Amino acid sequence: MTTFDKREEGFEKRFALDEEQKFKAQARGTRLLGLWAAEKLGITGDAANTYAKEVVAADFEEAGPGDVIRKLLRDFGAKGVEVTEQAIRTKMDELLAQAAEAVKAGK
Repeated sequence: MTTFDKREEGFEKRFALDEEQKFKAQARGTRLLGLWAAEKLGITGDAANTYAKEVVAADFEEAGPGDVIRKLLRDFGAKGVEVTEQAIRTKMDELLAQAAEAVKAGK
């Protein structure tokens, strides 16, 4: 194996690791957002964890955060909870940053 091949393999491994960490952080951040939303909706205990899983599942409907935001806005509206789209986006960004740090730290 040449030096070039070794470098290429190293870059490929690093890329795969970065993508895996990004995926884990996204899923963890979305789960945390689901728990935050559950609290606002008055959902507690096991039901809150189940709701957070539903929010994570909603994230797989399409690329980007739109599917999750629409779900949360629908759920908040159904329960009469006043939360703006911007508030959801702000919380989403905050929780994604926390999740990314946790994944980087190996937690």
